[in-house]
Amino acid sequence: MTALPRFKVDENLPAEVADYLRQAGYDATNALDEHLGGSSDAVILAACQREARALLTLDTDFADIRAYPPAQYAGLVVLRLKRQDKLHVLEILARLLPVFSQEPLEGCLWIVEEERIRIRG
Repeated sequence: MTALPRFKVDENLPAEVADYLRQAGYDATNALDEHLGGSSDAVILAACQREARALLTLDTDFADIRAYPPAQYAGLVVLRLKRQDKLHVLEILARLLPVFSQEPLEGCLWIVEEERIRIRG
């Protein structure tokens, strides 16, 4: 059995996202709680690499595999949602949880939309 992924939740997501992940049994931290709010993408990703955490974010810049090659990270999960309100984000996250245990995250970029998940290794 593979270990559950560890997450760092970007500041652009509701604080409840990290709480939700923790309640589901995942090790999740919040960038704001770690005083990383306003930090550059490079600083956020360096923290993710040091801590072997996948980044969960709404920032579509992280979907650029030339700038952020997925193989260098414990995982990049970019939510590309039509609505970004807290309830909708948590609803999408609830649908994602079972997929985290079925599909590889390490070294992969996940683009999550309402109706599909694209995984690029």
